[in-house]
Amino acid sequence: MTFANQPKPVSQPRPRPVSGRRRVLIRDMEIVASVGVFEHEKRYEQRIVVSLELDVEDEYDGRSDRLEHVLDYAAIVEGTVRLVQAEHVHLIETLAERIAGLCLDDARVVAVKVKVEKPDVLPQVRSVGIEIERTR
Repeated sequence: MTFANQPKPVSQPRPRPVSGRRRVLIRDMEIVASVGVFEHEKRYEQRIVVSLELDVEDEYDGRSDRLEHVLDYAAIVEGTVRLVQAEHVHLIETLAERIAGLCLDDARVVAVKVKVEKPDVLPQVRSVGIEIERTR
């Protein structure tokens, strides 16, 4: 018995998933803010650099091409800038936690990595900073 004469099964296209996961990247936002524990840092604003990686899960179908169906990264940037400039914060660790909370306020964000750097603090290094990861 040979199988050469058997008809080959027709492959069906796989249905697209109703939901998906993607990583949204926001790199190297430069924000002038009041951050630090030393007196000169309390008196003068300084540059900080914020980078975000957001793991987003939503029902975007890959076809709609409509902003309201995905995470609006411009809204995350604007919210981050407002948060960072709202008041003096002593520690960049505190700032990173607040930024992570802001990002996780959107139910579609299931995880976030926040990096906060101070590039103008020590002359021997390009920057000092911290990085945290938080999940829902």
